[in-house]
Amino acid sequence: MATPDLDRLAERVKMHRLEQYSSRDAAAAAAGISRNTWKRVEEGQEVYESTYVKVDKALGWATGSCIAIIEGGDPVFADSPTTSSPDPAPGMTEKQARDMAWDTARATLPTAPVGELDAFVNELVENLRRAGIVTDGP
Repeated sequence: MATPDLDRLAERVKMHRLEQYSSRDAAAAAAGISRNTWKRVEEGQEVYESTYVKVDKALGWATGSCIAIIEGGDPVFADSPTTSSPDPAPGMTEKQARDMAWDTARATLPTAPVGELDAFVNELVENLRRAGIVTDGP
């Protein structure tokens, strides 16, 4: 395993911190760590790996970016297309959602009482509606 490049990480963290925060105190507070711990990162000193996860988050980087920098890579921004969630599912009618949920519930739980299946289907359709997937009425 290569020697960790903590100086490289320190340089990158400081550069991004200066772009986003007015002080080390503000960055440390956003990360949920002490000012001294943030200072250790910016000075290229070793810290716990869990600290790097907090620094990643505070800088808007995807989890693992600090480690990637130490290993010679680059940070990945949390809102980058490579780390964003997939496109939302296309909308469906309530009837389509109910039919799909009912067929799946019956196939998965063939001995469940009809009343329980209905309750499950109703709850699922309501959750899909809140998520914006079910887009219209019955």
